[in-house]
Amino acid sequence: MSAPRTLPWPLVALFTAGYLAPYLLPTTVGRLDSGLPLTATQAGAIGSALLLSSATAGFLLASRADRFGPRALARTGLALAAAGYGGAALTAAVPAVVVGAVIGGFGSGTVTAVAASGIAALGAPAARTQPRAWDPHRVTTLGLLGVSALAGALYLTIPRLGPGHGQPLAAVALTALAVWPLTGRLPGRTAPARPTAGRGRLPRPRAGLLLTAALPFWSLAQNSLWGVSGRIGLDQARLSEVTVGAVFAVALGAGLVGVVGAGALGQRLGQAVPIGAGTALIAVCIALSASARDLPAFAAGEISWNLLYPVVLSYVIGLAASLDPRGRWAVLVGSASSLGTAAGPLTGSVLAAGTGFPVMGRLLGAGLLLVAVPMTAVALRAGRRTPHGEIPVVDIPVVDIPVVEIPVLEIPVRETPVVEIPVVEIPLAGVPAPQAPAVEIPVVEVALGTPAVPAQRAYDTASANT
Repeated sequence: MSAPRTLPWPLVALFTAGYLAPYLLPTTVGRLDSGLPLTATQAGAIGSALLLSSATAGFLLASRADRFGPRALARTGLALAAAGYGGAALTAAVPAVVVGAVIGGFGSGTVTAVAASGIAALGAPAARTQPRAWDPHRVTTLGLLGVSALAGALYLTIPRLGPGHGQPLAAVALTALAVWPLTGRLPGRTAPARPTAGRGRLPRPRAGLLLTAALPFWSLAQNSLWGVSGRIGLDQARLSEVTVGAVFAVALGAGLVGVVGAGALGQRLGQAVPIGAGTALIAVCIALSASARDLPAFAAGEISWNLLYPVVLSYVIGLAASLDPRGRWAVLVGSASSLGTAAGPLTGSVLAAGTGFPVMGRLLGAGLLLVAVPMTAVALRAGRRTPHGEIPVVDIPVVDIPVVEIPVLEIPVRETPVVEIPVVEIPLAGVPAPQAPAVEIPVVEVALGTPAVPAQRAYDTASANT
């Protein structure tokens, strides 16, 4: 199947709808804390449950999108998101809010799985032969632009809608309903790919396991700050909700600049420098943002962190992909990162409640510096390997060639009639015989100069006495 020449808007819309809930996590957790009889830790726990449900859906459905069909699966996810988030927004009962958040999170993860599978399918070899085909990187960038722009607009709008816990949840539910009509352009159920045999063990297991073990803690530190950033701005920096929303909107815009900058920088600095130095700078930004007590410090920390985070993340994903040409380490690293993301809000709430925001920031920063060491070591070892050190293994799907039976028709044997060849007698009576000319052979007399030997007197018995 060739890649579409027009922009795949359904995939971009699904990407935006699936990632909107995590992008609105700070205001969601903050409003759960202020609008319901919940402590900050309990509100963070609901946010973690939402993200964990979304990550679970991704684990279960990422490789099964084609089996169920992208259209049906996307509509199921959008229905779950609309029902779950909408129900949680319309009720003030805490158990119902928790159930709705979990159901909505599973719907967001389902939609994200469909979007990720569809975007990855754009990178098929047949699709890249099209001159105007949309490759996965470009579609992902457009999806990030869409969700960042929508989340930024909501951060500016939600504070003006009055208090209550339901506004951010209702925004996610309405977005799911708005995307529903675009699912009609998605394909129906497709035939599952035939599994390839002989999948060997994962290459470079030591480096892959080290990176996979480090990524949960790396993502945990990032989302621990993101989950309580709204409370830092409101409670510690004494900012209004409108001002905090404006800071988040600018920070998300800075994240887009970071994505574009990472693409422009490419591999000029390798992978170790962006990952190691970038993680160290992120640790400083987290400590600055967590200890902020006024607008300049809070804005500087949040905007700088959102600028650096996507840059480092893009290089981490590239590093994981370089460990295995089949992309298996990239999948495992992404799954480990999702687990850290899910545990972030609860961890941030617990640390903030027990130690305060400044100490939490320093602890998270110190943890990031420790995690940066093995990640940088993996990047250095991967960078020292020559590009031709490993021969990439490409899985070629086995295609069943239909056997066509050609019927053999009976061809009648034609009998060739026997034709008698007449014998023609040619008379030779009057034909004269050829006469050979007579050739005279001259007689040559040879003179002998040797005297003749006298003949023997008589022919008798040869004897010595006669």
